Amino acid sequence: MSQIHEECGVFGIFAPEKQDVASTAYYALFALQHRGQESAGIVVNDDGVFTAYKDAGLVNDVFTADNLLRLGQGNMAIGHVRYSTTGSGGRENAQPLVVNHLKGNMALAHNGNLVNSYELRSELESEGSIFHTTTDTEVISYVITKERVHSSSIEEAVLAAMGKIRGAYSLVVMSPSKLIAARDPHGFRPLAFGRREDGAYVVASETCALDAIGVKPIREVEPGEMIVFTKDGMKSYRDRCGGERHLCVFEFLYIARPDSVIDGFSVHEARKQAGRFLAEQYKIDADIVVGVPDSGLDAAFGYAEASGIPYGIGFIKNKYIGRTFIAPGQKAREDRVRIKLNVLTSAIAGKRVVLVDDSIVRGTTCGRIVKLLRDAGAREVHMLSSAPAFLNPCYYGTDIDSRDNLIACHHTVPEIARIIGADSLGYLDLSKVAYLTGGDGTGFCTACFDGNYPTDTPSEADKNRFERLERPISENPKYKREEK
Repeated sequence: MSQIHEECGVFGIFAPEKQDVASTAYYALFALQHRGQESAGIVVNDDGVFTAYKDAGLVNDVFTADNLLRLGQGNMAIGHVRYSTTGSGGRENAQPLVVNHLKGNMALAHNGNLVNSYELRSELESEGSIFHTTTDTEVISYVITKERVHSSSIEEAVLAAMGKIRGAYSLVVMSPSKLIAARDPHGFRPLAFGRREDGAYVVASETCALDAIGVKPIREVEPGEMIVFTKDGMKSYRDRCGGERHLCVFEFLYIARPDSVIDGFSVHEARKQAGRFLAEQYKIDADIVVGVPDSGLDAAFGYAEASGIPYGIGFIKNKYIGRTFIAPGQKAREDRVRIKLNVLTSAIAGKRVVLVDDSIVRGTTCGRIVKLLRDAGAREVHMLSSAPAFLNPCYYGTDIDSRDNLIACHHTVPEIARIIGADSLGYLDLSKVAYLTGGDGTGFCTACFDGNYPTDTPSEADKNRFERLERPISENPKYKREEK
């Protein structure tokens, strides 16, 4: 409920023989829907002939039975669910991208965000490249195809491209005869693969997608690793490995589904651990602990378990409403909160409530949720965030693009508590974040909390250049109607 966009989700399958890979991709993307709800797409490879379909909307809306049937059968497919970080939303920026180049076809799907995309795009345009989207994914595709001219294989071109693109990327790339999975050297975004009983290899952003199609996970693609799947099996290339790991810690706190496993650790358990840490930090005299659906529930359970305060169901969620941030404009977001959540009054009335959410960004949504509890008769509401305070923009894919919109940059904790209407407010201590998975305190990116960026970052002038390259007419102030 934090008004933060999730990541995109990617998927790929290489099957030993021709089959209905489109339906397999569909079910996997359905399991990854939480990572992106703006658009969806699938490309099927039938002996080197690519058939693609993509559109704006949810997976279930984009892929009707007829659309899936038109994709046909094949032995390979890649898929993507998207929300926009670099590049505006809409069908024109939907993925996967399909490129026809001198040495054949290529399809590509990308999760993450490059920090040198504008620099690369400027260089490519000066050499005559013509861009049709405003995404950094198209930049990656041009870099690969440019390298392909001088390479003996697609994997050689991808490996060379990995030396030029910087930032966060988990990629699935499909050529006429190969499926390639690649992850940036810091491993900002997760990428797992497994093998089905029929011998098909499958790659996905999260293990929950592998579970959904009956595939047993093998392991994560290592940071900097490229894996090539062919009819002869799989081959790993580790030329780019060896850098420091910096997995986005927000994958554990918010983005990933709780039934996923990332780098060998359960997302569900990590969120429960965040709740236990909160219980150590904040001793609150209360009657009930409730979580904000969905990503606040596990942390709330962990807090209740450690504190001894009973855990209860405080909200009933309308499962047919998309995440709050999707609605354009603050008024629409607030309306959607009311439609999406209803308080279970019998559990809340007269109670002192500990309310646990995954994060606090602008403060407006959690303020609305606190008011819902007040209106239901809560005597006290103590708000806890299972993430530290957001103080810095993210350049690696999570849509935290400016300090201007971060409430913690402009107000103290007591002030924020008053603004959202809570009796008290607490954030997870930053020092605890690195130990959510029981490790040694290393291996995470926490730049949105502490400003310690693992890479160079784009200038303020460059980081949103793609969004300014084109603007729908509805967003042009000249054509906007005055609000009443």
